Amino acid sequence: MSTPAQSTDAQRSAEPEGRFSPRRLYGALALGEMITWALLLFGMALKYTDMTPAVVPVAGMLHGIVFVSYCVVTVFVWVDGRWSAGRGLLGLLSAIVPFCTYPFERNTLKAGLLGTAWRLGAGGEEPRGPLERLQSWCLRHAGLAIVLGVLLVAAIVTVLLILGPPVPQG
Repeated sequence: MSTPAQSTDAQRSAEPEGRFSPRRLYGALALGEMITWALLLFGMALKYTDMTPAVVPVAGMLHGIVFVSYCVVTVFVWVDGRWSAGRGLLGLLSAIVPFCTYPFERNTLKAGLLGTAWRLGAGGEEPRGPLERLQSWCLRHAGLAIVLGVLLVAAIVTVLLILGPPVPQG
């Protein structure tokens, strides 16, 4: 006999995968974060070999936006998948080390921790606690949540730009 949690997991994996499922969204951002790291490092190589510094600001901004988006979605998927604190923190830390987000996402997928449907979406489980209630609201009001998410990422990136580059200039 299966437990309710096992039945829910089996139902989630049997459902057709949505366009913005945890698996697809997290996979796309993990790959995007890795690609923007490569662009930033390429731009830095061009800058420090005196070829051109023009690529760094563009690649840096793009990487910053994808980095912050990846971190926000990591927390969102962490809550949805009920990851351990260690797994969630490792997901966040993987964004700091170049090229680690995609291997982390692949490992998490292999461990069965990325679903094909959102646990707290419409017709899903009842939320328990404030983070799950917030996530459930976001999933049920996706359009508004996406707009608010974009504004959140823009606000974070703006604050980081005001604070200046991560490495002192000079």
